[in-house]
Amino acid sequence: MSGEIDNILSTKVSRRDLIKKAGLGAGGVMIGGLLSACGDGTTTTTAGGGAGTTTTAAAAAATTTAGSAGTIKIGFISPRTGPAASFGETDGYVLDAARKAWASGIVVGGKTYAVEIIDKDGQTNPAQGAALAQELINSDKIDLMLATSTPETTNPVADACEAAGVPCVTTTTPWEAWYFGRGAKPGQPSPFKFTYHFAYGTEQFFKSYTATWAQVPTNKKVGVLLPNDADGNAIRASFAPLLTKAGYTVVDPGAYENGTNDFSTHINKFKSEDCQIINSLAIPPDFAIFSRQSAQLGYKPKIVQSGKSGLFPSDIEALGSLGYNLASALYFAPIFPYKSSLTGATAQQICDGYQQASGKQWNAQLGPSAALFDVANAALIAGNDPLNKTAVAEAIKTLQVETPIGILKWGSFPVPNVVPTVVVNGQWVKGTGQYPVDWACVENTLDPTIPTSAKLVPYA
Repeated sequence: MSGEIDNILSTKVSRRDLIKKAGLGAGGVMIGGLLSACGDGTTTTTAGGGAGTTTTAAAAAATTTAGSAGTIKIGFISPRTGPAASFGETDGYVLDAARKAWASGIVVGGKTYAVEIIDKDGQTNPAQGAALAQELINSDKIDLMLATSTPETTNPVADACEAAGVPCVTTTTPWEAWYFGRGAKPGQPSPFKFTYHFAYGTEQFFKSYTATWAQVPTNKKVGVLLPNDADGNAIRASFAPLLTKAGYTVVDPGAYENGTNDFSTHINKFKSEDCQIINSLAIPPDFAIFSRQSAQLGYKPKIVQSGKSGLFPSDIEALGSLGYNLASALYFAPIFPYKSSLTGATAQQICDGYQQASGKQWNAQLGPSAALFDVANAALIAGNDPLNKTAVAEAIKTLQVETPIGILKWGSFPVPNVVPTVVVNGQWVKGTGQYPVDWACVENTLDPTIPTSAKLVPYA
């Protein structure tokens, strides 16, 4: 595996792409209907003061469990506004569950510590994410950082923590984009001592996608729609060689900038080459434009595989009938046979709870966001001194913990800071019950314990 990593990922993701602004938004967020966001998009609650207790930062810092050994401060940064706002849709529910689980504090080495979570909106903006991380590190004096969803958020946050010596765990960014996108080199020792990551990668997508695509006869020509950003460049460098080796012909019209409103050049290239499979990593607004223009130009591929734009039911609904039969590999679903080690809730219970609390359909981000807090809880306990940043970081090196997305185990992968996670491919179909669309699992190559319920049908 390490040799394969060296061969397919010898090109470093552009640092300029990483720090380029992906979007800008503003505003706070309501946490589970109970916790009000502060004016800067921050909610600060000390779990030892009681779950669902709204406090100011100063009051939270002063509120601890009676007789506790102190307060553990945890930072949490995710995109709730900007192009990747869909990833932050479930934050309120997940944060509320974590605060409730830590309402009486956490016991480490026979001592009880209060737990304070300070959450912020990274706005899908690398500069904003970096600034918020610095604020949490330098002003709020956090002991542990958590961050999620796309390199625009996870990478600048992780870089700030690495430089400051603060343990950090991130997720929902392809691991290659996180690891190599931050300057690590294939075949060389990891340069990171405080930052850790769990997420899917190229190999996981490759196995899941090809197992799925084999269910529909095609000419094995794949048109790739990849933006000029950290995700797109990482996938371009690593995924195409694997497809070529497996007998697919890859047609790449070239990188485009996020926010593009005309994909006619790409579509005409795909049509002229008779690409019967599309593999897209476009953000939802761009993919919607691509889908509408494809229909207008009469381009009808047999399979459309969508990454970022196929994760959430709200994005599929926005496509109308063009969203039906779209293939999407998910990193979490109610059918996953795992549970949260912090709350005890199964994957199904997490999804049911979210739907009941929010009135919205479950989405894939529930799992990894909840898993961050499972990892945090296990790391704080394993380090035996939750206020010692080096001890907590060292504990993550060999940590093993059950989460809703699977059992995570650091130290068993060639890249020591990373745990690759499972994806299973599925297809969005017209809903037959409460919601406009449903997702059906069509393959489980990476984890046969996850049940399938359908076979892939052609997109058009």
